[in-house]
Amino acid sequence: MAERLISIWVFLLLLNLVKPDVATPLLDEFSGGFSAAGNNLTLEGVAEVENNGVLQLTDYNSTMVLGHAFYSYPIQFKNSSGEVMSFSTSFAFVIIPQPWRQGGDGLAFAISPVKGLPGGRPGEFIGLFNASNNGNFSNHVLAIEFDTYMNQEYNETDDNHVAVDINNIISNKSAPIPFNLTSGRVIQAWIDYNSPTNQLDVRVAMDSAKPTSVLLSYKVNLSQILYESMYIGFSASIGLVTSSHYILGWSFNMNGDAKSLNLDKLPTPQLSGTASGTKKSQTGLIVGVSLLSGALAVILLAALTFYIVRRIKKADVVEDWENDIGPHRFPYEELKKATRGFKETELLGSGGFGRVYKGTLPNSDTQVAVKRIPQDSKRGLQAFISEVATIGRLRHRNLVQLLGWCRREADLLLVYEFMPNGSLDKHLFDEPKSILSWEQRFKIIKGVASGLLYLHEEWEKAVVHRDIKAGNVLLDSEFNARLSDFGLAKLYEHGSNPSTTRVMGTLGYMAPELTRTSKPTTGSDVYAFGALMLEVVCGRRPINPTASSEELMLVGWVWEKWAVGAVLDVVDPRMEGKFDEDEAALVLKLGLICSNDDAEARPTMRLVVRYLERELALLEEVAMPYKKKGRADAVEFEDYTQSFPTTSSMYDVDGR
Repeated sequence: MAERLISIWVFLLLLNLVKPDVATPLLDEFSGGFSAAGNNLTLEGVAEVENNGVLQLTDYNSTMVLGHAFYSYPIQFKNSSGEVMSFSTSFAFVIIPQPWRQGGDGLAFAISPVKGLPGGRPGEFIGLFNASNNGNFSNHVLAIEFDTYMNQEYNETDDNHVAVDINNIISNKSAPIPFNLTSGRVIQAWIDYNSPTNQLDVRVAMDSAKPTSVLLSYKVNLSQILYESMYIGFSASIGLVTSSHYILGWSFNMNGDAKSLNLDKLPTPQLSGTASGTKKSQTGLIVGVSLLSGALAVILLAALTFYIVRRIKKADVVEDWENDIGPHRFPYEELKKATRGFKETELLGSGGFGRVYKGTLPNSDTQVAVKRIPQDSKRGLQAFISEVATIGRLRHRNLVQLLGWCRREADLLLVYEFMPNGSLDKHLFDEPKSILSWEQRFKIIKGVASGLLYLHEEWEKAVVHRDIKAGNVLLDSEFNARLSDFGLAKLYEHGSNPSTTRVMGTLGYMAPELTRTSKPTTGSDVYAFGALMLEVVCGRRPINPTASSEELMLVGWVWEKWAVGAVLDVVDPRMEGKFDEDEAALVLKLGLICSNDDAEARPTMRLVVRYLERELALLEEVAMPYKKKGRADAVEFEDYTQSFPTTSSMYDVDGR
């Protein structure tokens, strides 16, 4: 009998030895700060523990960075039945934005299957996810975010809220916070999950006492989301709009309440000073100068005067309008260094309003594209203001994100996220190095359509782009389409009547009614998108002056082939027949419909997106897109062919 008991004891001992190293349920060692964290805390990115025990996740003096801080050992979240047990956590944090600027993206408490959050990106993803894995069920990540930047693309309604994120930066539920998260004051948060009721509650206060009222409550069964053992910690990130994020203390408990923190006993952030120069150096300069001869003093004074005047002339002058146009303003010297002095070797291309250079930001190694617009260029300053004021506030996965800007003397600079695969036209025309597959082309078309729908209907105002073309569609590393160049964009209130303006755009993409009404509309954007769809499928520009008269106008050639039942003959032969015939026919048909010179016959972008997603079926009949006879305002097909020059470039109807 004794031998049997010993055998059982040995078996249980061995079983315990092979069991994963899972932490004890109550974590109270950080409730007074992180001074003694040591190996119990794993830091990634720019996160660090300050000398006084404050955990700093990000510093507002950096850009495009993230910080992760996770408890180094896994926590057992599930019981023997496979159900997630109740848990509770409390922590105190401080968010301090860059002086006189809007706050960065925010911070989050996260539960992750691995230590840290591999692949997490800075900016709107708060270091939790990236563009590729965002929304994947396989993430198995639960995060409670404290968001200080409104991203309308992710259905956010304000820049001061708490939200529950499950595998996705698009929140499952959010609630506004009744006080300012970026006030610089200490805020305590309590997160409690009740397993029997599947209730997740969040409370916040600027006090040590836990509130009785719940700020956000969300019913969710976490058993399908969390594994048996998980890692817990914090994530914060900043883009070009920056904040310093601090965690002052932290407590966590399984199957019991976490300890409320005494805010008076917590360490406080150590803010870096901003003063430049010292009295000692000034005194030394005075003594040194006083020992020099009168002649040398005059020389020094002249040199100093020259230096000061030169610095003033080179300084970034800030006018009143510059304080109201949106995103981060870069120092000129930072952009000059990033582009290696705007070297020709860094030149990516040039267009209607400037030259674009590749650059690497010195503080973060982030690759960017810098558009340099000289003020003496045609409509340079006006286009610059329009682009900053417009795209600076837009957030969508199919729009190129404007990271910031700079203005110095005659230089106007716009800073964008870098698109490694360049513009779409480089992959379609003039013997490209590689041929886009049909899958890539169809994805690009749907991406641009999604971006246009956002501009026309889903943002706070209707945005008419006015220059949709292949050269203004950029491709990221995975060949996702990003619409760019908002220098001609116009904003209107939804439902309002657009005002008249100078007619500008690129020939081959300009809707015919513009020459009569001078009113750019969402319908004129749809016309341009129709031309874009046709050229992506055919691999040809809308106008080919070297082609035969039959193929001079792409829309006319496609229509003629459609009329005789041979529309697939126009598909880019360089794909060698490797394409989906149904999808290609759908895009060509939709391209013809959008290219109708009757604006009323064109669909909205919402309908276009639904057609592309096969949510709606197109009618079998397609009207001739350019036939408009018997009307006083008729525009004949010949009117186009007679007015086009030999190139498809920026065109000003008024000639200005």
